[in-house]
Amino acid sequence: RANLAEKNILLQKIYDAEQLDVDAIVAEYLEFDKYIDPFVTDTTLLLHNALNEGKTVLAEGAQGALLDVDHGTYPFVTSSNPTSGGACTGLGLPPTSINRIVGLVKAYSTRVGNGPFPTELHDAVGEKLRADGAEFGATTGRPRRCGWLDLVALKYSVMVNGITDIALTKLDVLDTHESINVCTGYTIDNKPVKSFPSDVQLLDSVETQYTTLPGWNTPLDGISTYDALPQATKDYIEFIEKFTGAKVSIVSTSPDRNGTIIR
Repeated sequence: RANLAEKNILLQKIYDAEQLDVDAIVAEYLEFDKYIDPFVTDTTLLLHNALNEGKTVLAEGAQGALLDVDHGTYPFVTSSNPTSGGACTGLGLPPTSINRIVGLVKAYSTRVGNGPFPTELHDAVGEKLRADGAEFGATTGRPRRCGWLDLVALKYSVMVNGITDIALTKLDVLDTHESINVCTGYTIDNKPVKSFPSDVQLLDSVETQYTTLPGWNTPLDGISTYDALPQATKDYIEFIEKFTGAKVSIVSTSPDRNGTIIR
């Protein structure tokens, strides 16, 4: 009531708008409370009880590892910890309860908004990736920045998240490329950088080193088993595995729900 008394003065005096009815709002939300009450509980206890009963719990994180407030490319980050450790602090689960961590990885790299992006492409190839991958913001329609897959950044993400499995998505976006570059190293002043520098000034100054792999030049849509993939596609996947140390357990070959290969 105290809050709305203040807001009603602003609504009336500044915006010449109708004032809010406190009693009507309270009545509306009391009805809503009756509906939602059965679904409200102590979620930490709920999850622990589920695990103690031998059930499987799937926790899904939002945003990306390099947007982590502590381990990302600060200040171009979010306000929380989207790395896997955030699941423990957010849910009240101990690290020992987690036995599998799946990292969702596009077959190429994208970034939304500002921030360092060593493999960003400002040419026709970047435009092609954006168009073929429909890389536009779902809400704003803002074009996403696109570039080749950055294995240095991915290996860092695998390290800080403890990723055991990779789900490689949008592999079909690369179907029509004669050759595919992957970033396998950074240098600064011609000297190799030993690890991924999350410091944005260093990251902005790196030169990227690429390995070129042959493209497969054939549609992946409709392929339902790993063995049936073109050899060049399997070589690309296995190159990622060898560099990062994480197994690519899930492969997406089309935007369709059924276009997923489980290895």
